[in-house]
This record gives sequence, structure tokens and C-alpha cells, in this order.
Amino acid sequence: MKKLTQFLVALALLTSTANAGWFSNDSKTAKTEEKTEAKTITLKLAETWSTNFPIFGDATKKFKKLAEEMSNGRLKIRIDSSNKHKAPLGIFDMVKAGQYDLGHSGSYYWKGKDINTLFFTSMPFGMTADEQHAWFSYGDGQALMDKVYAKHGMKSIIGGNTGNQMGGWFKKEIKTIADLQGLKMRIPGFAGEIMAEVGAKPTNIPPGELYTALDRGTIDALEWVGPSLDLRMGFHKIAPYYYTGWHEPGSELQFLINLKKFNTLPKDLQVILVSAMKLAAYDMFDNSEDASAKNWAKMKKDYPNIQVKTFPKPVFNALKNANDKLLANLAAKNPLSKEIIESRRNYLKQIRAWTNISDKAYLNSF
Repeated sequence: MKKLTQFLVALALLTSTANAGWFSNDSKTAKTEEKTEAKTITLKLAETWSTNFPIFGDATKKFKKLAEEMSNGRLKIRIDSSNKHKAPLGIFDMVKAGQYDLGHSGSYYWKGKDINTLFFTSMPFGMTADEQHAWFSYGDGQALMDKVYAKHGMKSIIGGNTGNQMGGWFKKEIKTIADLQGLKMRIPGFAGEIMAEVGAKPTNIPPGELYTALDRGTIDALEWVGPSLDLRMGFHKIAPYYYTGWHEPGSELQFLINLKKFNTLPKDLQVILVSAMKLAAYDMFDNSEDASAKNWAKMKKDYPNIQVKTFPKPVFNALKNANDKLLANLAAKNPLSKEIIESRRNYLKQIRAWTNISDKAYLNSF
């Protein structure tokens, strides 16, 4: 009996020790897995905008916050403004080369590197913000954007819409198409091509240099965004004629992602990254609309010297004719351009019919 008792005690001790070792190893494994899962991945983002630039810069900060919180700290986003990287119009090259993992800018800024990138910001006489969002999400927009950027080792996601942009600030009134002859104007994208076609001299200048260029006479006119951002830039002090828009009815900024880096991320972090970008984009649209409404009221109240104008019908017609001619030429030269142009045109025709009978009819009813 004594031997049996000793045997049972020994067996219990052995089992206890074994179990302790088992659970200890299991605990270590769990901690190791938890540590692996919680590993922080830092992604560097370069933006066109200067430090604390409103609305556009707010979008990248919103994206950073969302991505870090949604990933429970597994993603960390480092944002470098143009003050640091010194290349406000070099985002495309830096993300493509892997110098930065992410970027935030406007796709039409690098049409000189790939003409087909210009279609994903906004096109003259094209879709509004709501219409274009639908094209990206449920039309061919995102698929075509993927097709264009994949050739450069990148992926592009919508980065925030400004809404309908104003036609620009001019030092002199535009009464006829002749008034655009030789006019030096900051106007990027396809609209710049159109202005050149009607005799103007378009150029692109980074945001931080716009006021100085206008003040010193380097340019005679410029378009920037709308009341949301224009008022604080002070353009009205130099150029009092403020024209309504035609060229960017729904300007979408873009997030850029280096595909090589993106493909190293776990699937869930890829989804979080893209989702955070889209959420930040929609938030920027709301932010821009709110700021435009408030600043429009302020402009009318506090700055009576600002003369809001609409381009005369003959000027509009000349711009539209130039637009149609240039699009036809581009489609004839580039098969992918033709595919994108036709996609945008067909989607616009379909969705504009609904816009006219819904939003437009409502707004015109009172």
C-alpha cells in the first residue's frame, strides 16, 4: 500500500511537471504568434502639399489615423510634406522608384510621363464628383486606373474630391476668345492642352508658388480650386475677376501605392489600407464642400471687389470645340486612351440622363 501511494504521488508529480511544460510551451507559442501578428509595418507617404496644408493635407492625416487605428497599430504611416522631400510634382517618380511606399497628389500632374494618367482626376465638360465616384466604383474607372498604373508598378486609389472647381482668377476680364491669346495661365491637365489650343500659354506651378507667380507677373491668371482653398491664398488681392468653372467639374486626387510593397502586406492589411484611403477620400469631399460654402459666404460679404463672372457663350463654345478635337486626336493615337475616353463618354451619357431628371430638375424647380 505504501509503495502504491508513493507510485501515485510520483505519477502525479510527473504529470504535473509535463503539463506545466506543455502549457508553458503553448503560452510561449501564443506570445510569439501574438508578437508576430502585432509587428508594426511603417509605410512612408509623400504628398504634393506643404506642411499643414488645409483640406488636401487633412485627407492624408485622416488616412493615417484610420489606417493606424483600423490595423490596431500594425500599420504606421509616416507623412512627408513637400517641405521635406522638396519635390511637390515628383510624387509619381518617388513612389514608382520605391523611395516612398505611398503618395498623395493629382493624377494629371504627370500626364507628361503617361498621358493616360490625366483621365483620373477630372476632364473638362465631364462628370461631376458624384457621377465620377460612381464610375470609379461601379463603372470601369478603377479597373482602367489599375491598368494604367500597373505598367508603372503602382496602384492608384481615389484620394479626395474637391467638387466642381472655379474657372480661375484673371487680372483682366475675358470678353472674347481673343482675350485668351498669349495669356499666361497656371492650368494643369487636359484643360491646359485646351487653353493652348485656343492660343493661351498654360503652365503648371506648385501650390506654394502660385501667389508669388501671379503677383510678379510670371502668370496673368490661374485656376486653383474654389472658395474652399482660394480665399486663404489671397489671389483676389491681385486678380479680381473670378470665373465659374468648365474644366474640372469633379476633381479627384489620388493615393498612389507601390505595388511591390503592397504585395508584401498581409491580405487584411491590404484591405485596411485601401479602405482607409477611400474613407479619407469621401471625408475630404465633405470637408471641401463645407469649406467652399463657408468661404463663398465670406467672399460675398467681406470682399466686394471680387467680380464673379461666367465666360461668354462664344468662349465656352471655342473651349468645347477644342476639347472635342483634342480628345479625337488622342483617341486616334493611343488605343488605351481611346478605351478610357469611350468609357467616360458612355458612362457620362447614361448617368447624366439620371442627374438631369433628379438633381438638376430638383435644383431648377425653385
